[in-house]
Amino acid sequence: MTNRRTIVAGMAALPLLSLSTGFLTPLLAATPALDGDAISTPEGDIVIHPVDHASLLIGFGDQVIYVDPVGGADRYKDLPAPTAILITHGHGDHFDVPTLEAIAGTAPIITNADVFGKLPEALKAQATALANGEDGMLNAIAVSAVSAHNTTPDRMNYHPVGVGNGYVISLGGRKVYVAGDTEPTPEMLAMTDIAVAFLPMNLPYTMTPEQAAEAINTFKPAIVYPYHYGESDLTVLQPALAEGIDLRLRNWYPNGA
Repeated sequence: MTNRRTIVAGMAALPLLSLSTGFLTPLLAATPALDGDAISTPEGDIVIHPVDHASLLIGFGDQVIYVDPVGGADRYKDLPAPTAILITHGHGDHFDVPTLEAIAGTAPIITNADVFGKLPEALKAQATALANGEDGMLNAIAVSAVSAHNTTPDRMNYHPVGVGNGYVISLGGRKVYVAGDTEPTPEMLAMTDIAVAFLPMNLPYTMTPEQAAEAINTFKPAIVYPYHYGESDLTVLQPALAEGIDLRLRNWYPNGA
């Protein structure tokens, strides 16, 4: 049975943001607004802002959660500062120390043990490592770490069992699942009540669109965003999905794949 514990990652200094008409709007003119898809919850909108490949921002109220920020400070200069950061694993398209040093400020960080061990001391002081199956908090937002790994025998070297994390983030009574680099795992397939899911699909590192479709039809998230897809053919997804699942194809490669 998986050992579960609760870890508080600390409180960050929060930028002054508010939600209005589906977007995060600044209370101060100097604070950048966060735009993107607005997903309604009983407690306000979740705002989804793709950045590049595996990097994204999730806004909710006064919170701006950065997921796997890489690419340098300039990539984020016109975006709100992070109030919290999630890092799934240590590959270079998910984890970059210079980017974190430039943008993190005092935001609490949740990551896995491998990345935690590679952080410089200043960032380590505001970071918490979660293992698969453990729970944590980011500024009163509940976060659960779930397994993220390959399952196909000849791909296991890319993402071994027990190293990487996916995350389930609870926002406004809705569960948002960011899968990280993974194929369909038993833990993924057993999930229920996922409002929003971000699933990777590119070979040989993660899953195929066909694998993704089978997984989606099993755990049935309400909204699905393919991300980390590289040059994968996403046209096979929509015809393969069960009725009622909202597939959202967005541009995760504004600078080219």
